Amino acid sequence: MPNFILAKVGAGEIIYDLRKKIQDIRSDLNQLGVSPSEIPELIMSANLLRSNEFLSKTNEKQSELISAYEQYSESLEEMLSSVFEIQKDLKDILKEQSLMISQKKTPAKKTSKTKKTKK
Repeated sequence: MPNFILAKVGAGEIIYDLRKKIQDIRSDLNQLGVSPSEIPELIMSANLLRSNEFLSKTNEKQSELISAYEQYSESLEEMLSSVFEIQKDLKDILKEQSLMISQKKTPAKKTSKTKKTKK
């Protein structure tokens, strides 16, 4: 039953895909390196353009990373919710089984006593 619910949600596959996406984005972000240093020989506007390009790429990757983490946490919350539902269902089943066992034991003792008195 737990596998069915988790498969239904597709949690395992979704979480794996999101973890992979997060790793890829982090790798892309690390490849950008640090902000390029200014080269005195170049004019000021060229330095500003290089810096702006770097900041734009970094900002884009950081936004992707935040989005991926948001999707990842939502998927984990869905999976956790499913796990709690399963836990609740299992507790209910155990209570029902426990009640059924106790009900079966009580009549069995009474019938054995009545048989002894008839003999």
